Amino acid sequence: MEETTLLERSQDTDTFLLRLYVAGQTPKCIRAFANLKRICEEHLAGRYHIEMVDLLENPQLARGDQILAVPTLVRRLPEPMKKIIGDLSNTERVLVGLDLRPALRRQAL
Repeated sequence: MEETTLLERSQDTDTFLLRLYVAGQTPKCIRAFANLKRICEEHLAGRYHIEMVDLLENPQLARGDQILAVPTLVRRLPEPMKKIIGDLSNTERVLVGLDLRPALRRQAL
């Protein structure tokens, strides 16, 4: 499916458009995809689309989203755009980063 079609469809619904930038099939990149898939199935079932971008095959695509490290997850929609760097193993951090859960603040003693 073309990106413009996905963007148009996502803007009309509450679909999350996610792009995961990786560099080949490294263990960290594979783990990031597995973690993202699990989190999406648990918290966004039926409301997400994941696009994988391998920067070894398409390095020019890193410029558009200003990718400096891999793996990097970019939430393109809903706006505003958000980025999360790493293997996405910290579920709580990913949920907060995707605005699916509010950040917990430390309470002063």
